[in-house]
Amino acid sequence: MSVDALAILKRHAGDDSKALDVLLIHSRCVAEKALAIAARVSHLGPDLTFIEEASLLHDIGSVKTWAPGIGCRGEAPYIQHGVLGGELLRTEGLIAHARVAERHTGAGLTALEIQSADLPLPHRDLLPETLEEKIICYADKFFSKNPETLTQEKSMEKVMRLMARYGDSQVKRFQEMVDLFE
Repeated sequence: MSVDALAILKRHAGDDSKALDVLLIHSRCVAEKALAIAARVSHLGPDLTFIEEASLLHDIGSVKTWAPGIGCRGEAPYIQHGVLGGELLRTEGLIAHARVAERHTGAGLTALEIQSADLPLPHRDLLPETLEEKIICYADKFFSKNPETLTQEKSMEKVMRLMARYGDSQVKRFQEMVDLFE
């Protein structure tokens, strides 16, 4: 099945909006990096078509959040963009794509982390499990949605510093991805 990611993004973000522009640029950068990572681990058999589609759609839930700097004027807090994206993608019949959306925040989140930090998220594990989920989650950490730095890839050192702000478990999970993909 081939997914028209652009049509889905336009349907939910608006055909001519800042949010669509930011999502497209960010998601294309993530897709390019994810496909390069997949090529490095081709012996593991990653699904390249799925990686490209899911990379383009992983942040679709942002449109339902309040993030005016990137053109998103929804009501939900930004931390919910993954689970909201999962809900949107399920309405499109894209169950596997929905899993990527809801599991890409940080290096994934455990139910305990969600509860301990009192995050407004479902109290269940939101960890990337499949190879493709891990590749996209990993690639996403290297690109911001800041309109001024959209296409600038972060260095590994910067990504590690950012991950460290969220605790040892985030660093450990991210390091496992580094070990797998680098």
